Amino acid sequence: MDKLRIRGGQALRGSVRISGSKNAALPLLAACCLTDEPVTLENLPRLRDIATMCRLLRDLGARVDTREDNTAEIGWPGVVSTRASYELVRTMRASFLVLGPLVARFGKAEVSLPGGCAIGTRPIDQHLLAIRALGAEVEIEDGYVKARCRSRLQGARIEFATLSVGATQNALMAAALADGTTRIERAAVEPEVSELARMLVRMGSSIDGIGTPSLRVCGRETLTGARFAVMPDRIEAGTYAVAAALTNGRIHLENCDPDTLENPIRKLADAGVACVRHGSTLEVFRSGRDLQPIDIETRPYPGFPTDMQAQFLTMNALARGKSTVKETIFENRFMHVQELVRLGADIALADNRTAVVRGVPRLRGAQVMATDLRASSSLVLAGLVAEGETVVNRIYHVDRGYERIEEKLQLVGADIERVH
Repeated sequence: MDKLRIRGGQALRGSVRISGSKNAALPLLAACCLTDEPVTLENLPRLRDIATMCRLLRDLGARVDTREDNTAEIGWPGVVSTRASYELVRTMRASFLVLGPLVARFGKAEVSLPGGCAIGTRPIDQHLLAIRALGAEVEIEDGYVKARCRSRLQGARIEFATLSVGATQNALMAAALADGTTRIERAAVEPEVSELARMLVRMGSSIDGIGTPSLRVCGRETLTGARFAVMPDRIEAGTYAVAAALTNGRIHLENCDPDTLENPIRKLADAGVACVRHGSTLEVFRSGRDLQPIDIETRPYPGFPTDMQAQFLTMNALARGKSTVKETIFENRFMHVQELVRLGADIALADNRTAVVRGVPRLRGAQVMATDLRASSSLVLAGLVAEGETVVNRIYHVDRGYERIEEKLQLVGADIERVH
């Protein structure tokens, strides 16, 4: 099993090109189920999760041609299956996003329940609420969600009880082929939701209110193919920004969209880290000598993203003073804390939602274990500044969401290598 070996202490300097967004690309791939015409996706990151979604589409009958230039063409040459198997859905929750498109286009779908998640419970009740509101009959049987409608889905009013990015995306895709107008209230407003809406518009859909909690979708009988470029990954950009801050370096984040990072950029400024925008490049460096502690509370967008909590907690571990990190999205997202403590961090959990961090002068290298995607990136960040050698085990987690992380870090001066 691959590991990352890191020898800390290098100030990172240079440029990192930000890859396409994993969290945007996965629903865009699912949306390809809505048309029988070819869809071309550009700036598609080469990640384990992307490969899993491509395998699922092939399993459903799609032709998926991936190219060396991070482009993929998805088409439907023949017989289509409407069953998403447990073997694939269990490995990645985002696979559940094919439910809405399959029911909308083919009138039926069988999608495996996604199962548990290391970072906490993520129920599917809001997904089912949306599909039922559009007229589908839904039952759960033998570990599968089985949905069916007698003709086309019908436009309706959907009001979510809780904010859910995935449920909003499933609702958008299903409504795109429904008969009539659908209003989606309390929609998630994350940039990745807006990105999906923009691609659906490119495919011929009519959607008003993009970027707001109230969406209006005028369904179409069919959608066309399209060519669409995946947005830059805001979480990857934020992670490399923290790398610059931790190592007291200076990194230019190329192919970045700072507009999607407003909250993390403000928090970086509070910590004494400057982020200077040059068009689509963000230059990141410390504006003061020492990192300052910052309190963080994760919230749905435009609040502080839960996917950046672990990285900023690592930064706080080396700040001069005490800080509090509160996780409001998931109930089990502090599994990286015990691993950071192995490196010498002073972190105590007040409860499973709150971490109290007291900054220490230095970390020391050790063997650590990645437990989930963002936790793994926080351990890599810690290794970049720890004295001596840090080995991060189970890095298949990091490969799910970071394209060629060791190569990108090597380009800016990190002493890091992948070992078997």
